[in-house]
Amino acid sequence: MNHVPGELLPAASPPIHQRNHIWRKIKRQKILLLFSVPFAIWAAVFCYAPIWGWIMAFQDYNPGKGVTGSPWVGLKHFQAFFQEEMLYTLLRNTIAISVLNIVVGTFGAVALALLLNEVKGVFFKRTVQTVSYLPYFISYVVVANLFLTLLSPSDGTVNRLLLKLGLIDKPIFFFAEPHLFWVLVVLINVWKNIGWDAIIYIAAMSSVDTELYDAASVDGAGRWRKMWHITLPCIRPTIVVLLVLSASGILNAGFDPSYLLGNPMVHDYSEVIDTYVYRMGLGNAMYSYATAIGLFRLVVSLVLLYLVNRMAKRLGEDNVL
Repeated sequence: MNHVPGELLPAASPPIHQRNHIWRKIKRQKILLLFSVPFAIWAAVFCYAPIWGWIMAFQDYNPGKGVTGSPWVGLKHFQAFFQEEMLYTLLRNTIAISVLNIVVGTFGAVALALLLNEVKGVFFKRTVQTVSYLPYFISYVVVANLFLTLLSPSDGTVNRLLLKLGLIDKPIFFFAEPHLFWVLVVLINVWKNIGWDAIIYIAAMSSVDTELYDAASVDGAGRWRKMWHITLPCIRPTIVVLLVLSASGILNAGFDPSYLLGNPMVHDYSEVIDTYVYRMGLGNAMYSYATAIGLFRLVVSLVLLYLVNRMAKRLGEDNVL
């Protein structure tokens, strides 16, 4: 059939052998596909279905009228958030805690992984690794109560020890000191997550070519030089990728530590976007306002992920996009 110039050609269908190949692959992996169905349903219900609720950010949501019957107000709630008196405090606390968590957490996890990688005793290595990542599985409610008890000014173990050693004259109210709150939260987060985060770096170190260490030994390099010139450069791509992913959550300082460890005396340093959204959304029933803040944070996270990823790509590092 001759083609007339300017006439649109019909879309070409995939070759028959290619379609048969796809169906054969599906039949071979049908068990795996069946296993994935529950997870696909879970993702659809809990990850994608709630996206419908973002519409509330542009409405004065009324639970009685629902999403379809509530009046539209445009960007009213976004403007209200940007004019909020506490906006600077919220952003300062959220970004400060997030950045400290990323920096200290990454440094601590890499350091722990490097040290464990140098341990020759298998039993000791596995014991330390197991003990270090056990706190990751403990509920933050339990962790918060544990540290509130340990740092209690009345009968806390830390204060009693410091008094006996003569390092202080009177008990310290750790969680009543505003300038200490960020430090305490970050240290508790690192203690809780350092072992689990180190697993990723230990796995990356296991793929390092052992011939590099042998060659370095021949040249007279010690353990510290091997770590600095071989191990660290080899796991640098993993560190960069995890930092890129962490940067996208810079406005997510964590609800649990700020809510469970915060109190009115340190409110100016403990209030973050997560706790503010909780108070406004559930405490004051300002559902549309809270949704607008959540949507704003999502947009910022996507922009940060894109920018940090582009920066890593320009520097010649691995990236996630």
